[in-house]
Amino acid sequence: MLRTLAALILAALLPATASAAELGDNGLHVQPWFHDSFLELPEDLAEAAAQGKDLLIIFEQAGCPYCREMHQVNFARDDISSYIQEHFLVLQLDLWGAREVVDFDGEVLTEGKLARKWLVSFTPTTLFFPADDPATPPADFRAALAFVMPGYFKPFHHLTALEYVASDGYLEEPNFQRWLQGRADRLRAEGLEVTVWE
Repeated sequence: MLRTLAALILAALLPATASAAELGDNGLHVQPWFHDSFLELPEDLAEAAAQGKDLLIIFEQAGCPYCREMHQVNFARDDISSYIQEHFLVLQLDLWGAREVVDFDGEVLTEGKLARKWLVSFTPTTLFFPADDPATPPADFRAALAFVMPGYFKPFHHLTALEYVASDGYLEEPNFQRWLQGRADRLRAEGLEVTVWE
């Protein structure tokens, strides 16, 4: 008991681990594997397809505690960060940002206006765009969109959402909650412990 208490106190006193995300000049947490983009979404989707990946766009904002949690908890886990890097080209946008973005329909607007156009109103919001046929770009974001993670998802849910899109699970089961429960049931049937709320 004393060892556990001592370990907890020591962990609280130590500085954040090296895997904790750094803050960029715009106040957003950054990852070294985020895509450096010209913010032309049709081109980003084509680039993802050329790499055999899907496009993942995360809207964040400075000072967002749930964004910080996503970076410091979820993205610090190797199972999540390595899965993302293997299957997705990741583009980070600022909910209030002023950088110009070319939308899938060709409209040029700021990150903030794009967020409003796409009905993104809180952070983090993660949108998944499968890169199925780069020769036929989608007409707009709704035609391109496979799935949305509205807000912060705990690690099990986050990894499951990534797998849901990367495996095309959304095509066979349009209800993510059912797909999530099915994955948890399969893992439990294999004798694995599933901790959904951690």
